[in-house]
Amino acid sequence: MSRLTDLSKRILVGRALRSDKLSETLLPKRIALPIFASDALSSVAYAPDEILLTLSMAGMATYHFSWKVGLAVVVVMLTVVASYRQNVHAYPSGGGDYEVANVNLGPNAGLTVGSALLVDYVLTVAVSVSSGVANMASAVPALEGHKVLLAVGLVLLLMAMNLRGVRESGKLFAVPTYAFMAAILGMTLFGLIRGATGATMEAESAGFHIEAEDSFSGFALVFLLLRTFSSGCAALTGVEAISNGVPAFRKPKSKNAASTLLLMGTISVTMLMGMLALANMTKVRFAENPESQIQGAPAGYEQKTVVAQVADAVFGGTFASPLFYLVLAVTGLILILAANTAFNGFPVLGSILAQDRYLPRQLHTRGDRLAFSNGIIMLAAFAIVLIVAFEAEPTKLIQLYVVGVFVSFTMSQAGMIRHWTRHLKTETDPAERRRMMRSRVINAFGLCMTGAVLVIVLVTKFVQGAWIAIAAMGVLFLLMKQIRRHYDRVATELAAVEMDDTKLPSRVHAIVLVSKLHKPSLRALAYARYSRPNVVEAVTVNVDPAETEALRREWDERGIEVPLKVLDSPYREITRPVIEYVKSVRRSSPRDVVNVYIPEYVVGRWYEQILHNQSALRLKGRLLFTPGVMVTSVPWQLESSERLKEPKAWVAPGSVRRGPARTPRGGDGKRGGAGGGPGSGPGSGPGSGSSSS
Repeated sequence: MSRLTDLSKRILVGRALRSDKLSETLLPKRIALPIFASDALSSVAYAPDEILLTLSMAGMATYHFSWKVGLAVVVVMLTVVASYRQNVHAYPSGGGDYEVANVNLGPNAGLTVGSALLVDYVLTVAVSVSSGVANMASAVPALEGHKVLLAVGLVLLLMAMNLRGVRESGKLFAVPTYAFMAAILGMTLFGLIRGATGATMEAESAGFHIEAEDSFSGFALVFLLLRTFSSGCAALTGVEAISNGVPAFRKPKSKNAASTLLLMGTISVTMLMGMLALANMTKVRFAENPESQIQGAPAGYEQKTVVAQVADAVFGGTFASPLFYLVLAVTGLILILAANTAFNGFPVLGSILAQDRYLPRQLHTRGDRLAFSNGIIMLAAFAIVLIVAFEAEPTKLIQLYVVGVFVSFTMSQAGMIRHWTRHLKTETDPAERRRMMRSRVINAFGLCMTGAVLVIVLVTKFVQGAWIAIAAMGVLFLLMKQIRRHYDRVATELAAVEMDDTKLPSRVHAIVLVSKLHKPSLRALAYARYSRPNVVEAVTVNVDPAETEALRREWDERGIEVPLKVLDSPYREITRPVIEYVKSVRRSSPRDVVNVYIPEYVVGRWYEQILHNQSALRLKGRLLFTPGVMVTSVPWQLESSERLKEPKAWVAPGSVRRGPARTPRGGDGKRGGAGGGPGSGPGSGPGSGSSSS
């Protein structure tokens, strides 16, 4: 069974890597860009949708604001990119926003940023995959009723890819990411050239009329534009991923990360403004409630995404079908792969938080492929819950989005301002001081911009669903505080501060549990006596008087020197009488240590484990909570366990014909020492109880 599990794991994840191979997984910039920037780059596929969708609430009267809103988003993005270039140079360890806030603003601020980013990473996976499935459904309408199932399957596929390691997943994702950039930039250039030459380009919705849901003027119009701006700021999600992933870059790490960040920002804003320009040129109509708002559409009209409508309009003509499907294919693919940014950011951040004792320590453990496997699996599980709960609808999920990332943006910029201010107090070099002051100005401007966006997002999206994300951050914050409190309490309890903690007990009282006088019981008795305790006795529970009397007679006939004590059990219980007797021994001699020896069977098949050792498991579970009591399992290997001692050697094709391998000079002709194989030694195999506590 274990061999089958190992084989399945190797097929799914790949061969395990040695810890000293970690440096070989570092990324060049050409691979780091698709890994860490796919989220920010892919936002061009849904940010225009959100901008036009929100403006449609006022009908077509506000559509001319779309490019102006886009410019505002571009200004914020370039500001954030410039700010994060300072971050990657100042904090290259990979803690990103969490480390900046934790070091400069205190643990509570760091924990706030950590909880916000964890929630945002989960939403990134849910939104990206759901949006990718929506684009696929635009191209293939037959997928419309199966979006949830398809989205869940894609998340599981991404999880499996990332379990194979960062570098390996990056190679898989590089081609689709570069194909998406080429397709969108090529479509933008081709569309602008066609528009400049006077060619007619109209989207399929160009002739539709959009009814306003309400009248917007004065303050209501301003509020609508602010809400549109906050929706468009979804294009900024994923910018922080590079600052969290600096350790994954090749040396010089900070320089390569900063260059990748600048390249990502430049490409993202170019594609975003290009898409908005083409949407205006092709007169795309995109409504929040197409059934009630769109007038003039044919019966059964299914609203396609903005990218799909623009591609159909721009590539109208002879090459319409292949180029249209190419753009939609790479767009759907990049949206799904954009979730990979979160699959790289969430596990690393979870590892750092676990190292700081805010999350379970298992999240700090690397898997076979040197990836943080537990974090990857946890992220996939939470994302699937969101996808199922919100029916894989990106419009529903997007309302929860953005809040977390702008919380981290804002607190990170505030932390960087304090960082530069602190270093300026001790820096004396004039050139270095000028550089620090320039960096502080950039971070201060970033703080103003991201803080303003955060306020706008909270005001405009709170009722629409942002409150759910805020509540999740609050719950996660409190949970991490409790986890840290638990670890601190345990560390305090375990700290050896007094010499009394290392003193030997007055005496050791050994108790050997006996049910029948068979080989396992005799081995346990022999082992207990060899340990030379001060007192050793055998204990049995009188469940069946006839069997107990037979045990007494055999005990006397064999002349066993260890005294046998019989515990009465009128209700035929086994665990309770043993526990009560052990406690009574402890009460009579509080300075003694009681060592309970439990014989256990070692079996080789999973179904045999169900048939044995259940009483032993229950007893151990109860005894572990009794102070001053040690539990020692004494294993007895049954014949079925022999099959697990030495794994069968795999016979390679042709090995019989080639003959035995030659022994290297100086060798002894053996593949390994005695007992060196997996499963060797007592207690190996399922159900072994050879460990003591």
